[in-house]
Amino acid sequence: MDKTASLFTPPLPLAARLRPRSLAEFVGQEHLVGPGRLLWRSLKAGRLFSSMIFWGPPGSGKTTLARVMAAMLNCHFASLSAVMSGVADLRKVVEEAKRYQNQGRRTVVLIDEIHRFNKAQQDALLPHVEEGLITLVGATTENPYFEIIGPLLSRARIFIFEPLTEKHLRTILARALKEKDRGLGDMKTEVTGEALDYLAAMAGGDARRALTALELAVLSTDPGEGGVIRVDLAAARECMPRRDLMYDRAGDAHYDTVSAFIKSVRGSDVDAALYWLARMLEAGEDPRFIMRRLLILASEDIGLADPNALVQAAAASQALTWVGLPEGQYHLAQATIYLALAPKSNSTQAYFKAKAALEDQGATRVPAPLQDAHRDRQGLGHGQGYLYPHDFPGHWVEQEYLPPDLKAPSFYEPGPEGAEPDLAARWRALKSRGKKPDLPEGGSGENP
Repeated sequence: MDKTASLFTPPLPLAARLRPRSLAEFVGQEHLVGPGRLLWRSLKAGRLFSSMIFWGPPGSGKTTLARVMAAMLNCHFASLSAVMSGVADLRKVVEEAKRYQNQGRRTVVLIDEIHRFNKAQQDALLPHVEEGLITLVGATTENPYFEIIGPLLSRARIFIFEPLTEKHLRTILARALKEKDRGLGDMKTEVTGEALDYLAAMAGGDARRALTALELAVLSTDPGEGGVIRVDLAAARECMPRRDLMYDRAGDAHYDTVSAFIKSVRGSDVDAALYWLARMLEAGEDPRFIMRRLLILASEDIGLADPNALVQAAAASQALTWVGLPEGQYHLAQATIYLALAPKSNSTQAYFKAKAALEDQGATRVPAPLQDAHRDRQGLGHGQGYLYPHDFPGHWVEQEYLPPDLKAPSFYEPGPEGAEPDLAARWRALKSRGKKPDLPEGGSGENP
């Protein structure tokens, strides 16, 4: 053995050494490779789809499955990283694929992080994919419908990978401790159940992260009595102190998390709303973005059921502007709790009914009584016939405010929750007063 090489050549990480080499060793993604599933049937039949996009979170098995598939079907396997590779690297792979094609072997090309290829680079793949020279497997953590060009998507089938469950990760960790040739089985180790549970729970569905933490915990712990390395919960916590939050402020995680937050507030689940709020803030989300969403919700989902909701949200927004983070977390939390607890009404949707009527029927002339009387009352009759509400008892008078030829002029439907029924009751009482009264004595009927 070359001692120099052993000193300066780092060993392969545990996650790389333990990478499954067959479908039997592959853990997770049962919806794709479980018995009877599409990919399982394809592999058993010895056939591959022309091209595939594997979309899922890190450490869920995308690269591993591509390697396993190529090995099972005796294909030449080539791997490129979109971060490090370009068109020149792709040309080399294509030349290799032609040589293997002459030998009767197909070539599977894995392009990791394929969403990082620009349009020109993705275009360069098209002719080779289309003619079947290579079978493309593009691995991505980003939504391929947004990141991959249409022509390439139309020639590929998308397979969605799910985060590994804690049960999956426990299986993988147990294998790492047992496997002697590639894992940690040749070392005397005792890892407590609590430690394994913690690693599985905090890995966030990422097998690579779980194995890396386990390896660090074992290698950094001094052997005890009998030369046994004992890893407890404290050691596991030290090697994986907190779960990294999968969050991209321009990607799916951003939109999915804020969607969960808003839906929790709308659904009056305070605990869930606070959880998603904390998750966004801990991941580095812009607090002003969260506050804007709460301001919208205060009118969209609460409205007149609790008119104070918008006041609370606006006050919290102003306080956040003055204070900033981290103290602004209190204001975001207060607004979140208040809005989640508030009675709900979406009667502000009435505006969009009015907007739809405008779009369907077009703009109509403003009725003469409602026109501005200050411009030309005498010459054109602007404002004539207008009844000034303050001249009447109760400061209200029956008169038409909508264009007379407008069809289906009823838009507002009061909600039944909170303060809105009382407000709506007054509105209905006014509407039910009936005919237009006569002008009171001394009433001008004009804008003063």
